[in-house]
Amino acid sequence: MSELEVLTIGRVGVDLYPEQSDVPLAQVRTFAKSLGGTATNVAVAAARLGRRSAVVTKVGADGFGAYVRTALAEFGVSPRHVSTSADLLTPVVFCELNPPADPPLLFYRAPIAPDLTLTEHDIPWDVVESVPLLWVTGTGVSAEPARGTQRRVLERRARRGHTVLDLDYRPMFWPDAATAGREIGALLDHVDVVVGNRTEVRVAVGTDDPGEAAGRLVRRGVELAVIKCGADGVFVADAAGHRWTVPPCRVEVVCGLGAGDGFGGALVHGLLAGWDPPRAAEYANAAGALVASRLACADAMPALAEIEELLSRTRHAEEVV
Repeated sequence: MSELEVLTIGRVGVDLYPEQSDVPLAQVRTFAKSLGGTATNVAVAAARLGRRSAVVTKVGADGFGAYVRTALAEFGVSPRHVSTSADLLTPVVFCELNPPADPPLLFYRAPIAPDLTLTEHDIPWDVVESVPLLWVTGTGVSAEPARGTQRRVLERRARRGHTVLDLDYRPMFWPDAATAGREIGALLDHVDVVVGNRTEVRVAVGTDDPGEAAGRLVRRGVELAVIKCGADGVFVADAAGHRWTVPPCRVEVVCGLGAGDGFGGALVHGLLAGWDPPRAAEYANAAGALVASRLACADAMPALAEIEELLSRTRHAEEVV
């Protein structure tokens, strides 16, 4: 792979989706396997849009770990920086497709997920310093040693290029919201782009009001705040005081999992392309909607033509109304 444009750091897993969607998990007979994990999916989504991407993560010395490397390569994502933990298992996640917009998840990451054992020896420091866009997540600081490692990554990065924090707050990975807010909030002084939904910004900065949350982020040195507001679209704010609201794209939701990661991959593409914030957010919003209309995460990431088609339909519908 030629010189990287995108490096993501964080969670990986193998997602198992029910092939019977109209029954509770206890009655599901068969599952379909897919690559998963926030940082991994964002790298895949960016690659689907033509970006040269890699993920820094860790798997177990098992068959699922081998699957992760193979799947990454097939998606066009470099597996070069995927390390192996000899004593841990590659995480598995079971999904129940009810309700489809926010399906319950069962994470098998005990006693700890390999991606939370990342150390300085697992980090490609030359890439961290030079890659045009670095993407980290809130989950990455939910446990040591990954917490300290990610902090050192951001300190070394020193806000070069685009340094993006996906707030990625998942309650099951934290003892309480206050701890999550403290640890994730400490990262804000080291990034220039922040992405999250209303719940996640409330945890990080103490309010779920998009305008107030964006103001607090900007005062911490963030150049661009992107706040996902569900049916209300996306609120975007920059350090120059500009504010935009991008309307939602209407789709029939099949599975909400991975929608935020599709959003992230398209946002990555827009940032690297130098698009203005509302255009980047519009593309990201459409990409997320497309993933929500499909089953699976990594396999569901859209191509540029699909995003353009949905945006065209959305604009036409707005003109008709």
